[in-house]
Amino acid sequence: MSVEVGHKAVLLKEAVEALITNPDGLYIDGTFGRGGHAALILSQLSETGSLMAVDKDPKACEVAKKKFSKDARFEIKQASFADIRKLITEKQHEGTVSGVLLDLGVSSPQIDDPIRGFSFLRDGPLDMRMNPSCGISAAEWLSTAKENDIAQVLKDYGEERYSKRIARAIAAARADKPITRTGQLAAIVKEANPAWEKDKHPATRAFQGIRIFINQELKDLESVLPDILEIMAVGGRLVIISFHSLEDRIVKRFIRDQEKGKAIPRGLPVMEKDIVRRLRSIGKIVKPSGLEIKDNVRARSAVMRIAEKLI
Repeated sequence: MSVEVGHKAVLLKEAVEALITNPDGLYIDGTFGRGGHAALILSQLSETGSLMAVDKDPKACEVAKKKFSKDARFEIKQASFADIRKLITEKQHEGTVSGVLLDLGVSSPQIDDPIRGFSFLRDGPLDMRMNPSCGISAAEWLSTAKENDIAQVLKDYGEERYSKRIARAIAAARADKPITRTGQLAAIVKEANPAWEKDKHPATRAFQGIRIFINQELKDLESVLPDILEIMAVGGRLVIISFHSLEDRIVKRFIRDQEKGKAIPRGLPVMEKDIVRRLRSIGKIVKPSGLEIKDNVRARSAVMRIAEKLI
């Protein structure tokens, strides 16, 4: 039985305050979730402002339609945020978007519903797809993936130091019995992990790595960032909330590179006016307050970066 659990939007006021510079503008919420950010964004827009929300998860889209169906300023699209440029181009709004918000990672309803297969704490089908109708499930992938490929995913996307050892254990276990449940996988990883991190379940990194791989989360992020530059208007804001170092590293590098401008060969006499800088970072990174973390422990790892389009 599916369970719908409440979701608390992280850095809610901070994100929306950074995002909205023009109440009449067009904004994009690239990760609708359960609509916490979207609701506050809409409350800050004028009657002529508008918000396009995007989410892979069909349940998130159902929630969006129920919550905001009567608001003509709002529309929801079931898609990856990697498709944002295509969606905006179809509406002939390229270069006019006033701001884009990306709240990365997985939402509380996805984690807490055992049917979705994201949780190592609640037993359920080993799925992990944000859109259950697309791609292959984690169980399907683990049943056929080479041991070396599993180890690489755990290392690259889960930053798991014991990736080879855990991959070996997974390969051995599946030879005896198919791994189809989250509880099975969590137990295998727990047994294979020789050094547990304090206050962290031993399967945390493995589940993160597999989930990121199954949903192509980092590839989607790398793909969408340059597209966002093309769809935003000059002065438009990019606001991104990351929840682990892999995401934040990609965002940080992208903003830094756009602030520096295109690399120029050493020795060439180039004046400052000739350097094309497309973004400028706004302020320092923003992290949740102690009070927010106390109220929502899942906010503890959040990091928000803000940038503005210059050209």
